Amino acid sequence: MFDGFTVDDVPVGDATLHVRVGGDAGGEPLVLLHGHPRTGATWHRVAPLLASRGFRVVVPDLRGYGRSIAPAPRPDHSQASKRAMAEDVLALMRSLGHETFRLVGHDRGSYAAFRLAMDHPEAVRSVALLDCLPIVEHLDRITPEFATEWFHWFFFAQPETPERVITADPDAWYGGDPDAMGPENFAERREAVHRPEVVRAMLEDYRAGLTIDRADEEADRAAGRRLQPPLLVLWSLRDDLERLFGDPLTIWRDWADDVRGHGIESGHHVAEEAPDALADALIGFFRGVM
Repeated sequence: MFDGFTVDDVPVGDATLHVRVGGDAGGEPLVLLHGHPRTGATWHRVAPLLASRGFRVVVPDLRGYGRSIAPAPRPDHSQASKRAMAEDVLALMRSLGHETFRLVGHDRGSYAAFRLAMDHPEAVRSVALLDCLPIVEHLDRITPEFATEWFHWFFFAQPETPERVITADPDAWYGGDPDAMGPENFAERREAVHRPEVVRAMLEDYRAGLTIDRADEEADRAAGRRLQPPLLVLWSLRDDLERLFGDPLTIWRDWADDVRGHGIESGHHVAEEAPDALADALIGFFRGVM
């Protein structure tokens, strides 16, 4: 995976990010943020396509995920907040010499990307969010169907029990197909979820989502803050986002003025299932907006 990419562990304040970097050293910097329960390896089919088109591609593991290191859990879950993850990425990019960059987030990584673009619009030139709505928009639209299909949001928020359930048999909980994911990507994900500290950190991500992250979004909405960088919204047509919530673009237009996007024929893990279509959409967007 990631032929020609360098691999490093970069301290960023109270966390350390495991990061892959590749592509044109003088190219425009582009950050890819993964979702749960993946690592940066989920981008192994997309990152080389972007690198081959002249981008300088930066692929970290989110704090606590994969081989990145997060602080111990705090009572308010702030160590797993999307603001903390966003600050990690900003510090990482500055350490690599990039004051501005393009940004992509999928699933949980999309919340970190959203927070980074909201808090630091001067750094984010444009942002793509994949399979994502703001957390408060999900919670405002709770239905029995949502609660059933997305039950993990609320199960993961419970204290201690999810850790016991998942660590008892991580392979049974997370599953996965090595052929579909790519054998090395699967092996990296599998190694990560067999470490209890990684499972704990991933669960803390969800606990933060329903508490401190929700509060941050509610404060944004109450203050009328909007996403300033141009926004691309992509969603997987064989997943359930559009079926449960309707047109994602309509919802995102309550949060940003420059919104565009479309669905992609894929299941949820679009970077693994439809890498060419995803790369084409990202390149078209990033090349088309200044």
